[in-house]
Amino acid sequence: MNRQAVITGIGVVAPNGVGTQAFWKATREGISVLDRVTRPGCEGLPLRVAGEVRGFDTASAVEERFVVQTDRFTHFAMAAADMALEDARLSADPDEPFAVGVVTAAGSGGGEFGQRELQRLWGQGPHFVGPYQSIAWFYAASTGQISIRGGFKGPCGVVASDEAGGLDAVAHACRLLRRDNGTDAFVVGAAEAPLAPYSAVCQLGYAELSLAAEADRAYRPFTTHACGFVPAEGGAMLVVEAREHALARGAEPRAVLAGHAATFTGASRWAESREGLVRAIRGALEEAGCVPAEIDVVFADALGTLDADLAEAQAISDVFGPHGVPVTAPKTGTGRAYCGGPLLDTAAAVLALEHDTVPPTPQVTEVRDDLDLDLVTGRARSARLRTALVLSRGLMGSNAALVVKEYTP
Repeated sequence: MNRQAVITGIGVVAPNGVGTQAFWKATREGISVLDRVTRPGCEGLPLRVAGEVRGFDTASAVEERFVVQTDRFTHFAMAAADMALEDARLSADPDEPFAVGVVTAAGSGGGEFGQRELQRLWGQGPHFVGPYQSIAWFYAASTGQISIRGGFKGPCGVVASDEAGGLDAVAHACRLLRRDNGTDAFVVGAAEAPLAPYSAVCQLGYAELSLAAEADRAYRPFTTHACGFVPAEGGAMLVVEAREHALARGAEPRAVLAGHAATFTGASRWAESREGLVRAIRGALEEAGCVPAEIDVVFADALGTLDADLAEAQAISDVFGPHGVPVTAPKTGTGRAYCGGPLLDTAAAVLALEHDTVPPTPQVTEVRDDLDLDLVTGRARSARLRTALVLSRGLMGSNAALVVKEYTP
């Protein structure tokens, strides 16, 4: 029941880089890649700016037989899972097929694939709809395909709990590991592809969505100019193992997943998210055996509306005191990738611990006067980092906090 969960592999497909090296370089340098939406069919929509994954070669990343069965969000997840498994030097053991499980989170599923097949249904008739329509749109598609493709027969699942589900999926995998029921490792994470026309139109119903036309003004949380969030594609996958299993096979843990907690405060009730975040933070710290003074950096949710930013800043101050801890939001350079967003933050947190560097918050230069935040802006900040806190909130009201610690032998 007390097995420690460690991260041994990281795979990233993000708007600012494919692979951890490219992702970390752009994140550390505070590069923003937000730009005009160019995904086919989105040109005339009110959503003007997004974080698109460019330069991703699906054909070289995923075998053709899987490409035709799956949506873009699953292509990202499979590619990131491959990177994470390679980083961890882990593969399925034919003698122990139930030793590895898969858990992902999903916010919307395969919108692009689903839209294409529905257009065929109504435009040409049911005989023109492919058989994979029944599975490719499904929230659990990435979990299923990663499991099948990798030969992983351990516990599998999908978490559908809002954007914060990205952190909840990690916590779910950690809980299963601690039970010591024969599963020693999980491939866990989330990737999203919310920029198909159907998906984009659905998002127009979010009052918090930024419709700004200028890329450098579309997503500026914690400022007086905050006008909402910019959506993004991509995400990250992790290999999470029981510490003793990782060491026994010669793997080198990259970080420890020390604590998690989640709350729910209701859709668009941002003032109430203050208390929800406080409870989640304190719950995660308690599970991790940490006191607030031990947290060296906070990766903020950074929704980008005046009321949501205030609630988050107040929650951080409630726990750590005014200007009590360095805070960063690298996602202002990539956009919010829904469930994939907190996984990208988790990957960035691990890399920050490894490099003793707090990455900056792109495009934000001045923080609102009424926010008591030590927000890292402009350039990266060197600091001795041992423990990081990742925060996430969902548009439907979920809140989550995850404590990540450096690994010490």
